Amino acid sequence: MRSLKGQMLRPTSDRLRETLFNILGPQIPGTTFVDLYAGTGAVGIEALSRGARHAILVEQHPPAVALIRRNLESLGIGAEAEILGMSVARALENLETRHVHAQFIFLDPPYAADAEYESALGALGESSLLAPEGRVVVEHLKKRELAERLGDLELTRVVQQGDAALSFYRLALAA
Repeated sequence: MRSLKGQMLRPTSDRLRETLFNILGPQIPGTTFVDLYAGTGAVGIEALSRGARHAILVEQHPPAVALIRRNLESLGIGAEAEILGMSVARALENLETRHVHAQFIFLDPPYAADAEYESALGALGESSLLAPEGRVVVEHLKKRELAERLGDLELTRVVQQGDAALSFYRLALAA
């Protein structure tokens, strides 16, 4: 899997990605997996390798979009992967308009882009993109606390590893 030089991308570490997929494991086959802020595409590609039916990789940085394309081509991945080269906000609108229902949405904005966490999670909490049984997983610095509830999303689990953490959200059950 290729990456870009410099600090523009901070790929999810192999260890953290392994932890993520050990948790999600048997639930992945046959699902739609959305990888927001996809970077190299490694998380979405891993979901496909574990049986996801479709992966949508969202990345607005043109060199990273080209890198994702190369990584998909080198692995012989075609129609089951879709790249949206646009902002996460535009991509969420696009997916909502298309009535996409994802079982998993992985969100990994640049750690320094604080506003992206709240805006993306807030938009997801107000959208119909997440399937009823779905999960949103956010990668972030472990010292960063995310909201317990955003719109219809509620925090259900936090797993820490090194300096990073994965926060798991699901749709709140109607009272």
